[in-house]
Amino acid sequence: MTGANDAPRIRVLVLCTGNSARSQMAEGLLRHDHGARLTVESAGTRPSLVRPEAIAVMRELGIDISGHRSKSLDEFLGQSFDIVLTVCDDAREACPVFPGGGRRVHRAFEDPAAVQGAEAVRIEAFRRVRDDLRRYFDGWTR
Repeated sequence: MTGANDAPRIRVLVLCTGNSARSQMAEGLLRHDHGARLTVESAGTRPSLVRPEAIAVMRELGIDISGHRSKSLDEFLGQSFDIVLTVCDDAREACPVFPGGGRRVHRAFEDPAAVQGAEAVRIEAFRRVRDDLRRYFDGWTR
């Protein structure tokens, strides 16, 4: 792709189980870092709430996801996407095929919401996953 004005943007759907942490951070990172080339949405197979830790660690990078909400996969049925990216094994197993989905891409990331302990320990887990996502996307979108 030569530039944002020369070609249509690639539509990406990021899927996870709760649409509360990994997929929300992925959506924020892809929009922030690659928004000129990508249109990005995220959803969950069992949506819940966006985790405050995800909002906090994204804010550290100057990315505001505080207005995001956890969305159900059902909201996107009937829409077409160029790429459907699953970021957890549960979502990949629950959605072996997404109607309207183009290329399937899977990369499991640690679930920071499953980390127990003091706030500092939990925040560090969210940072680690955020940084893993960013490194992955930097290579994936080139």
